[in-house]
Amino acid sequence: MSSEFKRIDRLPPYVLNAVVELKQAARQRGEDIIDFGMGNPDGATPSHIVEKAVEALSKPRNHRYSVSRGLYKLRLAATAWYKRKWDVELDADTEMIVTMGAKEGLGHLVLSSISSGDLVLCPSPSYPIHQYSVIIAGGDLRHVPLIPGQDFFENLVEAMEDLWPKPKLLIISFPANPTTEVVDLGFFEKIVDFARDNDLMVIHDNAYAELTFDGYEAPSFLQVPGAKDVGVECYTLSKTYNMPGWRVGFVAGNPDMIAALSRLKSYYDYGMFAPIQIASIQALNGPQDCVQDICETYRKRRDALCRGLTRIGWEVPPPKATMFVWAQIPEQFREMGSLEFSKLMLTEAQVAVSPGAGFGPHGDDYVRFALIENEHRTRQAVRGIKQMLGG
Repeated sequence: MSSEFKRIDRLPPYVLNAVVELKQAARQRGEDIIDFGMGNPDGATPSHIVEKAVEALSKPRNHRYSVSRGLYKLRLAATAWYKRKWDVELDADTEMIVTMGAKEGLGHLVLSSISSGDLVLCPSPSYPIHQYSVIIAGGDLRHVPLIPGQDFFENLVEAMEDLWPKPKLLIISFPANPTTEVVDLGFFEKIVDFARDNDLMVIHDNAYAELTFDGYEAPSFLQVPGAKDVGVECYTLSKTYNMPGWRVGFVAGNPDMIAALSRLKSYYDYGMFAPIQIASIQALNGPQDCVQDICETYRKRRDALCRGLTRIGWEVPPPKATMFVWAQIPEQFREMGSLEFSKLMLTEAQVAVSPGAGFGPHGDDYVRFALIENEHRTRQAVRGIKQMLGG
């Protein structure tokens, strides 16, 4: 039997796993590791959502196959949510599809949208699936720097001028993981014009739209007139409603891209378990005070971490959105790179973070903290980091 797996061979080892393995080894030795690594929400799913799932689970008719596009009532709930939040009109039949989280939806959307060798633009640093969905689909990935102090849109325009053949797809995500960069509606207006002028499809991942702080409100790409002509937006309930393990998301926008994704998914799956979809309808249509509570939890953790690090001499500006903090490595350690610095933090401070190199070639001067530890544990982490820094 041939052992060649050429598509898999194009995927590098997952850099983030290196720190995960070291963290597990340290815990097996009995060390108390404070974990800011994976962006895995630690809070409970709100009780009214869980109760709806339990109710739906008790009904045998919900145990059958579902539909790959998602229950119609869930698609209606998602379109109603878009209307309430951003005043965006969407057709539940042609402009909305339910996915098993944003990650699955985005990955399959890229697979259905590009052909082998097609050029795709993506920020660097960015969430790994944004980049490697392109590699999996056989595309030609080109990075556009997303670096503090630089204008990403100017970098995008410059990148386009140097490319031939012209790219087919642009993948973006704001508020951004891992960099926490945010944009205003004017940015998306420029993106829509840019996509139209260059015959580009756009995928915008809006996973952190609700996790915003200090008065900032994240816009939707679909708010821009003409956005549905050029692209789609992905969303997930994972962070907004503390539902990461439920794997519920949706993709909205351009009917042709939605139809392509729908056709591909019809071969891959029968949709998620119906009780999960029914509970998700309750999440979108039910009380929303839980969203504010979740957001406030992250704000307090953000403040505890950023103020603590700044106090010990590691200047880290507080982000306006997401559940992450993107911290430039202190200058005296920067030459060692993010992977070795992350290992140092784990062994010397008992603090686990994600190395920036795992998010693309422009991330190696940074590490990412996920705000998944409570304020007490966060302050404990700061004390360990202070000792490591020689304070």
